[in-house]
Amino acid sequence: MARFVRWYGSGPLHLLALIASFALTGYAMVRLFAVRPLEVAIWFAGAAILHDLILLPLYSLADLSALAVLRHRATSGPTVPWINYLRVPAFLSSLLLLVWFPLVFRLAVPYPGDTGLSDSVYLGRWLAITGVLFAASAVAFALRLRRIRRAGRGDESRPATRRGATP
Repeated sequence: MARFVRWYGSGPLHLLALIASFALTGYAMVRLFAVRPLEVAIWFAGAAILHDLILLPLYSLADLSALAVLRHRATSGPTVPWINYLRVPAFLSSLLLLVWFPLVFRLAVPYPGDTGLSDSVYLGRWLAITGVLFAASAVAFALRLRRIRRAGRGDESRPATRRGATP
């Protein structure tokens, strides 16, 4: 097993999961290309161009901006890697907006017969979900910061022992 891990770089379960995901992706691609090959090829090319040429520079710039703006803080307290507490809710909120933007911005033809909802509720719900995501992330960050500060105080409050002294 150790030889396999050295050769492959991870365990056999990782390899099995990777093979299964490639098999599922290949099956989906065969099924999609059988129905509408031109539309699927255009969609993949458009998605690659949209992501690589537009979205990647934008969210990289946003991440660097957040790091630059929020870098200036007091260094007297314990340090906690805070950026992921900002990245995760921003990513999830952006993903939801990417999937539902026609409904959020009222660009889609409404379909109240299917959902029973008017198109006026989606923006408020997306904003509410975004607020909950950032609030939950802030609570998780505060709990982590509190735990680290308590651990730091616990080490300082212990009496120092001299080396070589016998009890």
